[in-house]
Parts: sequence; C-alpha cells; structure tokens
Amino acid sequence: MDKGPLHDALIAGFEALSPQLQAAARYVVDNPRDVALLSMREQARRAELQPATMTRLAKHLGYDGYDAIRTLYKDAMRDRLAGFAGKAGAQAQHQKLLGDGALAAEILASMREQIAHLAAPHALPRLAAAATHLAQARTVYCLGLRASHPVAWHLHYILSLSGGKSVLLDGIAGTGADPIAQAEKDDALLVVSIMPYTRTSIEIAEYARSQGVPVIAVTDSEVSPLALMADASVLVQTDSPSFFHSLVPAFAVAEVLGALIAGHGGERTLAALKRSDAWLDAVQAHLPASTVRTGS
Repeated sequence: MDKGPLHDALIAGFEALSPQLQAAARYVVDNPRDVALLSMREQARRAELQPATMTRLAKHLGYDGYDAIRTLYKDAMRDRLAGFAGKAGAQAQHQKLLGDGALAAEILASMREQIAHLAAPHALPRLAAAATHLAQARTVYCLGLRASHPVAWHLHYILSLSGGKSVLLDGIAGTGADPIAQAEKDDALLVVSIMPYTRTSIEIAEYARSQGVPVIAVTDSEVSPLALMADASVLVQTDSPSFFHSLVPAFAVAEVLGALIAGHGGERTLAALKRSDAWLDAVQAHLPASTVRTGS
C-alpha cells in the first residue's frame, strides 16, 4: 500500500499540528502498512512516541480512537487485495488507454527499479546475512507455496547442483511438509511468501521456529508474518502495473543467495559442481554446443 486513506488529509493539515502530532502524522504517512498491521503501542514505539499521542492524533482527525484509524487502513489494504479479477479489470482499462507496448514498458521499468532496490546499500547486508545463515546450515529446507513455489525450487536446484544439502518441502498426498519434522537447530528453513501470505507457509515457519530451527525469509515487508519471526529476512518489492504481483525480485534473491552460498563452500562446492557436470554429460541432459545454431 503506497498511500494510506488519510495520506492527503494529513499532508494538507500537517503545518497546523503540534510537533508531537506532526511526528505521529509523519509515521502514519510513511508507514501505511504498519498502521494496518501493527498494534497502536508498537506503532508508537517505532515512532518514538507515547501511545496517547497516537490517540490524540485520531481525535484531532475526528475519530473516537486510534483503532478506528487502524480499521480504516486494514479495510483499505483488504480492498487493495480484492483478488486477481478486480486487478485485472483495472489493468485492462489501463492497457486499453496506453496500448500493449506502453504497458509492457511500464511493467519492465517497475521490475528494473525493484532489482535496483535490492542492490541499495541498506538491502545488501540483508542478503549477506541470509546467505551466511544458509551456508552454515547442515541442511537447508526450502519452502514456497503457490506463486512462491518456483522461487524456492530455484534456490533448491542451485544448492543441489553445488553440493549443498537441500530438501524441498513439496510432495504428493499431503506429505510435502513432513521432512521439516527432522530439522534441528543446526539446519535452516528458507521460506518464501509474499502478500497475500499463504497460511500453510506461515504455519510451517512457526513450527520450525518453535523447534529452534532458524528461519530465513524472503518476503515483502518488515511487518509480514515471516519477517516478524525470521532470524534473517530479505525484503522484495512486489507491486506491478500487472494484475499479478511481481516475483522477479524474489527470483533474483534466489539466484544471489545460491551464488553466495556456493562461494562459501570453496573447494567442496567446486568438487560437487564437477560431479554434476559429469552426471549431466553422462545422461546427455543438454544438446551439444556444436549442434546449437548461433545465427548468421
């Protein structure tokens, strides 16, 4: 949620507020998702204010209390997540106005900005911390459900090629999560989930956490259910001009983590990759380079 429902009103009336109310208003303007998801006391703590200040801001705006503002923001978030069909309708109108090429350019520009965000100075330490946790784990359990599944599978595949012991939590007959029962404190759970968060992913992460298994999250907000419980988290942006949220940044994270973890393995990784190459050659998994046309 880029802008909350009170964004414009708070900006318009900002100068008339007392310094403390200005600080509260600034928090609400800058953190609309937090307003929807966090308790009033937690919001006040993050804003370095007393909870009573948040209540005073609500009453200044004509509400009985701050819970009314939280409800307003929750409803706005729920409307934003009204489903793919509703978003598709908005996209269709936008696409009709702009044309296919222009909409494609918008989507690609959005992806470019999201990748650039991952390379920002404040984001790189998160990637490094997640890679360190995973590289030190005896076994990495990879979990991603619904749209997040291919991201988790991609990292699992990279780790498998490079000799890392990786278990993908995916299986038939409802047994997909069963291997996590064998996880211990020197293992790690890598879980991918973005809003709207998949219930089962959160429940499996909570179970792992309760057993002392480190949880490494790829998610979309500091206040997502995963980020709040994770030992390390990498945050990705997902908004898109498309009706479907963007998974490009999450795939980029999987590739970066795979490379960094492999780098931690040193000679062991090199030996594993040689074995992988030998196996792929033995079963002729790929077309020989000599048969591939390079164009004229």
